[in-house]
Amino acid sequence: MIPSRLVRPTATALLLLAWAFPLYWMVTASLTPESQLFETPHIVPRALVFNHYQALFAERRFWMPIRNSLVVAAATTTLAVLVGTPCAYAMARLHFRGKTWLLAAVLAVSMLPQISIVSPLFLVLRVVGLIDTYPGLVVPYVTFALPLVVWLMTGFFRGLPSEIEDAARIDGAGRVRAAIEITLPLAAPAVATTAILTFLYAWNEFLFALSFTVSPERQTVPVAIALFRGQYQIPWGEILAGAVVASVPVIVVVVALQRRIVSGLTSGAVKG
Repeated sequence: MIPSRLVRPTATALLLLAWAFPLYWMVTASLTPESQLFETPHIVPRALVFNHYQALFAERRFWMPIRNSLVVAAATTTLAVLVGTPCAYAMARLHFRGKTWLLAAVLAVSMLPQISIVSPLFLVLRVVGLIDTYPGLVVPYVTFALPLVVWLMTGFFRGLPSEIEDAARIDGAGRVRAAIEITLPLAAPAVATTAILTFLYAWNEFLFALSFTVSPERQTVPVAIALFRGQYQIPWGEILAGAVVASVPVIVVVVALQRRIVSGLTSGAVKG
């Protein structure tokens, strides 16, 4: 029987193992020769090759989907944060009729299944000429990212004491100046957390990217990996290599900024 003092470390180690093992298996499989991928698996690979990664960038030109994902995710994050942060501040600080219903409507947008609006969105984007363009992805992404930004930032702004702004306004600062010079610097950790989560959403989104892009020059990373095809078989080695490359930015961001992500998510729980 495990002593009580070792229960928590043991459980933590098991959870870390369960989380890390699929990643380890994906990396080792991406370095395994194609002919050995479906043989009896070995925890420690017998041979390591880099031809899958070489084919990924030399033949598949995988740098193009990476570029597209970076452009779309960065633009989505910038627009969503710039628009959603002032909206969240208004929801948290201003008193007006229908605020609760408006906040509920914002949440309802995020609960709407994407598959239910793909066809109407495709027709609209085709009419305005945005199919297979960066704006054709950024606009739908921002629509679904804004509820996340508004809800996270609203909770954080509600957690900040309003007395700080009141003191600034008593000293002669207007509401806008007090919000920009006093509240916004205090909200910087929450803004950073929200931006990170929005970026991860845009980086991993698949359905809209698959539906609204046509040419390989505009495909994002998830779509490019899903559409890998070989002449006679599925190139699993290249797919795994692409998955590893696509996971690196996400893993780096989450591991490096995990404390900020957690603090930003929980900071709005102090004050309702």
